[in-house]
Amino acid sequence: MTPIKPPRLNDAIGDLPGIGPRTTEAYSALGLETLSDLLWHLPMRYEHERAEMTIEQAETLVPDLEGAQENVAIRGEIAAIRSVGGRRGGRVEATLEDDTGSIQLVFFNAGWLRSKLNPGIRLVAEGKARRWRGYLQLANPTWRIEDDEAEDPNPGREERHRPVYPGSERLPSRRIEATLEPLLEPLLEQVDDPLPEDLRRGRELPRLADALHAVHRPSQPADAVDGRRRLAYDELLLLQLGVMMKRRHLRETLKAPALERTEDIDQRIRARLPFALTSDQDKVCGEISGDVSRSVPMNRLLQGDVGSGKTAVALYAMLLAAAHDHQAVLLAPTELLAEQHHASITRMLEGSDVQVDLFTGTLGTAERRSLRDRLASGASHLVIGTHALLSDDVVFNRLGLVVIDEQHRFGVEQRARLRRPDAHGVIPHVLVMTATPIPRTLALTVFGDLDVSSIRHRPPGRQPIVSRIVEPTNAPKVYGYLAERVAAGEQGYVVVPAIDEGDLGLKSVGSHRAMLASGPLSDARLDVVHGRLSQPERESIMERFRAGEIDVLVATVVIEVGVDVPNATMMVIEHAERFGLAQLHQLRGRVGRGTARSVCAFIGDPTTDDGRKRLEAIGGTDDGFKIAELDLEIRGPGEFFGARQSGLPPFRVANLLEDLDLLRLAQRDAEDWISRDPRLQAAEATEIRAQLMSRYGQALGLGDVG
Repeated sequence: MTPIKPPRLNDAIGDLPGIGPRTTEAYSALGLETLSDLLWHLPMRYEHERAEMTIEQAETLVPDLEGAQENVAIRGEIAAIRSVGGRRGGRVEATLEDDTGSIQLVFFNAGWLRSKLNPGIRLVAEGKARRWRGYLQLANPTWRIEDDEAEDPNPGREERHRPVYPGSERLPSRRIEATLEPLLEPLLEQVDDPLPEDLRRGRELPRLADALHAVHRPSQPADAVDGRRRLAYDELLLLQLGVMMKRRHLRETLKAPALERTEDIDQRIRARLPFALTSDQDKVCGEISGDVSRSVPMNRLLQGDVGSGKTAVALYAMLLAAAHDHQAVLLAPTELLAEQHHASITRMLEGSDVQVDLFTGTLGTAERRSLRDRLASGASHLVIGTHALLSDDVVFNRLGLVVIDEQHRFGVEQRARLRRPDAHGVIPHVLVMTATPIPRTLALTVFGDLDVSSIRHRPPGRQPIVSRIVEPTNAPKVYGYLAERVAAGEQGYVVVPAIDEGDLGLKSVGSHRAMLASGPLSDARLDVVHGRLSQPERESIMERFRAGEIDVLVATVVIEVGVDVPNATMMVIEHAERFGLAQLHQLRGRVGRGTARSVCAFIGDPTTDDGRKRLEAIGGTDDGFKIAELDLEIRGPGEFFGARQSGLPPFRVANLLEDLDLLRLAQRDAEDWISRDPRLQAAEATEIRAQLMSRYGQALGLGDVG
């Protein structure tokens, strides 16, 4: 007789006995291919199951008083069934019997059960038992058929905390549990623990195999909590090790040009700025200057609310590079933002020897070739551009600084492309900027290799923006108020979600402009701007708007960042519930850029709980740092900073909202570990290094770290 092969972690689920092609496909749809995947498919919650009892025991348990209820689970056979009422709704009544008595099962609004339950079927019914007119009854119980083994992994079960797994209609939780049940123990015997024993004991953590067992089969709720803590710690430690390893490699292995700030250079740069720096801006310029004066590559995040003056700080850093005969790049996520940066920086540097160029994807072939030659020769000092700058055929002469605006719009590989070492092994300093402040917990994870600078205060004279949440029925009042402000010589924006008319009933730029022009804003000068317009068309419209030749600009989110018109004092956002919280805040930041009182009206009718929370949050504060924390709470860390933006696979267990203390502990442990073993080359680190490179090697760019 051929011995049964013991299950191995790398075995395919489809090779298990009784798992056919359709079930294999259902597992695959959940991302589960191997038994290791199945072992790491963790319960999302637990349900308390009472031990099965006889009907006689249930009779004893439930008091004679009507209304009193007790949880019971009873296994028996349907003796009779009848239905009352219409086919779609109505009521289905069944009598369930065992050797000790009978109990009535009642299902309300469940006509579909008529074809599912028949006399002779054996099942387990579970729910709250009560007395009804003297009889024992279960109303709307959960149930499962006894003879379907896949649906009943624990016949005659004891009281327990049943794991509930993420599943699908084709592959319910109980089916997954039944598959894993006989495999759990032999698979756990093969699990290697990546943590050194002294670290594990010092943190009072269970062995990894014990933690997995506790999460899949807890004897009591505390078991699952302890097991989950170990798994969450492992995830957080692994990421922190990667971040610390990358940070150490960057600072101790790679070199950047030393761009020292002298008194003379500082005064020449300040003379070019059209305003005096605020105390926050001045502090950040000092932090950046301290970084770039050394040959250790700067890797700094500048976060500041919309309109806080980040661009002036970026220009200061770029001119510092130019003063040392190095080039600087400002990378923007959209052509409109790049155009705005180019226009404002060119105005500030008018009459200087600094050559500023714009590099976008809409350049003609000859113009692109000419600009590429200027970059390669060093004739171009400052270049503002979009993703087009990331092409392989774009080569710089002496690139000293890269500034990435709205860095979350760029993927990990895109952000890294401008930081490739030159022929001498020198890389540029990097400053990344965001007007969406990073919540504290995320700053410890995704951005753990960055030094963080913050501009928290608005420039002098800026007024808080008045925010109003408005129901669609009150939109005419909003536009009437906008007409009054336009008549008083002010300007405004109207933002809609669509360029064209669609099937979703969303307002579009063309039709909405026509409605406004023929109605509430008939006396105003209107124009539209959106992403399909050519660069010259957008530049012309924005220049006319800045010059006051356009009163109201009807736009899509293309104006989300980079537009700075101090006379624009009112914004109306249609279908506000369709936008993300950070996006709403960014849009609102287009007004309030002068000294006049500014207003933003969010017209929306949210149909989801998250949509309602977003509008409540945006109406409650205009502080971007508070908005970021609220956004994290509403969306959760996985949605707030998705895989495309961060390049990081999502956590299976750790929750950044709940595990902040555990995150800080993992960060301290990772710092200590990397200080002793910078490349994780010691024997005790073999397993965790392999896991680190497999999970985060590409996302964190660890391929060249030892």
